[in-house]
Amino acid sequence: MEEEIKKMIEDGLPLVDAESEFLFGELDSLGIAEIMMMLGDKYGVQLDYSDVTPKNFKSVKTLATMVRAKLS
Repeated sequence: MEEEIKKMIEDGLPLVDAESEFLFGELDSLGIAEIMMMLGDKYGVQLDYSDVTPKNFKSVKTLATMVRAKLS
C-alpha cells in the first residue's frame, strides 16, 4: 500500500517530496485535499478534516496506517 500511495503522490503532486519524513510540512491545503481525494477514490474510504493531523500526514507510511485503520 505504501508504494501505491507514494506513486499517487508523485504523480498527482510532483512538487511534493513523497519520501519526506515530515510530509505534512511539504503540503498546502490544496495538496492535503488532493491526497484525501486520491486516497478516498483509490481505497473507498471516507476521510474528513479530523483525519488531517501531523501524525496521520507525517509520511507515506502513516498515511497507509490511517487508510488501513479506516478499512478495518
